[in-house]
Amino acid sequence: MADHAPGSLQDLMDGVPDLVDYFTNDTKAPHDKDNMSLSPIPAEYTNWYEEQRAWRNSVLLFDQCHHMPESFISGPDALRLLGEVGVNNLRNFGPLKARQYYAVNHNGYFIGECILQHLDDGRFELISGMHLQNWVQFNAETGGYDVEVVRDHQTSMNPRGRTFYRYQLDGPNAAAMFDELCDGGAPDMPFFSLARVRIRGHSALALRHSVAGHGGVELSGPADEGADMLRILLETGERHGLLRSGLKTYYSVQAEVGWVGYPTPAIYDDERMRAFREWLPATSWEARTQLGGSFRSSDIADYYVTPWDLGLEKRIDLNHAFIGRDALLQMANRRHRVKRMLVWDADDVTRIFRSRLEPGVPFKHMDMPKASYSFQQVDEVRAGAGQLVGVSGYVGYTANESKFLSVAFLDPDHADLGNELYVVWGEPDGGSRKPNVEPHRQTKVKTTVATAPYSSQVREMKNASLVHAQAG
Repeated sequence: MADHAPGSLQDLMDGVPDLVDYFTNDTKAPHDKDNMSLSPIPAEYTNWYEEQRAWRNSVLLFDQCHHMPESFISGPDALRLLGEVGVNNLRNFGPLKARQYYAVNHNGYFIGECILQHLDDGRFELISGMHLQNWVQFNAETGGYDVEVVRDHQTSMNPRGRTFYRYQLDGPNAAAMFDELCDGGAPDMPFFSLARVRIRGHSALALRHSVAGHGGVELSGPADEGADMLRILLETGERHGLLRSGLKTYYSVQAEVGWVGYPTPAIYDDERMRAFREWLPATSWEARTQLGGSFRSSDIADYYVTPWDLGLEKRIDLNHAFIGRDALLQMANRRHRVKRMLVWDADDVTRIFRSRLEPGVPFKHMDMPKASYSFQQVDEVRAGAGQLVGVSGYVGYTANESKFLSVAFLDPDHADLGNELYVVWGEPDGGSRKPNVEPHRQTKVKTTVATAPYSSQVREMKNASLVHAQAG
């Protein structure tokens, strides 16, 4: 397993004859979503079905104190570093502003993304997105910048303890609950903006944020105040129908909202990335990429994605110099895959579950609510004639829609809403050597192309976020 490999990522790659085979069979995913024992949060507080329903019908509390790595960047060159690494427009990015921040490699392929916050003490905070945080730190250390980078890893990798607590409220009652929490009422906050608030004697930083399309808010503050803040949230939440989210619910959100977390980072094949690979330890998340699904290629670059695949092209600001800018300019006029949701056919899903009750080797099991079983899961999407027209991942069940959904990147000729395609479910050759993959056989699942995100409320929220970001 890559967990115990010595040396650097480059050393590991030099000793592996087939990188794709290694990532498919011999790595252990580093993220809590694929190994819930890494987190102190339970799988369920009540049951995942009611927890899912709460983010649509009342208010759900996500405990984000443990799983997300963070970085704090300060110094005279901090903003210049972030601008030259990321594709975003950071002009007028003053204190108490936030961005969805991401970066590409020299060829324009996606490395990773974070939430970037400009704190009111002058520091910049990167939240989640280990791949991008590693890339930013590497450039900070090797690019001649006058900056300091302080890492704050997730709980399972952090014996010192976390810097901040982080709790998120989401659902139709979240705004009213936030208003009651704030001394003097909630401030007027556009989506994805920050404000300093007082809550029962505590100073907290509030980010207007939501996964469900409502007036959600993310609250953070000193970690030693986290237990008291949780108590306040639970007491106040009793009047608003609050439920707590366990890990099953938290990691099933992607299937409903269409967010793609941690695609394969585009760092493995370009000689210009060699220094970064030599900087990364062989225990890094990049060394523990775990590929799964029915799609197989011998070329690791076939697993990379572009900003267009992810629907992020409108966030690219070409009016500044950054790594990958020239490549994105050349890519802009090409045909690009389109991000869509796929709605899985109920009869085909039922047939997969029924195979467990029949003689012979069953189809690949579908866990509920999150059916994806690999850190980077990539399944083939084919048209009726059998041609490969895209890939699919992040499949899961949503109680709010009573459907299995997945996120897909499709050839534009096959991306029309309502189009029928099929996903190849299960891995070839009876399954990989991953210990969490049981012997199984493949099958075809009929799907219908739908909008991404699937929920109209989430689509409206994301459009509001884009308008706010472009306005500076």
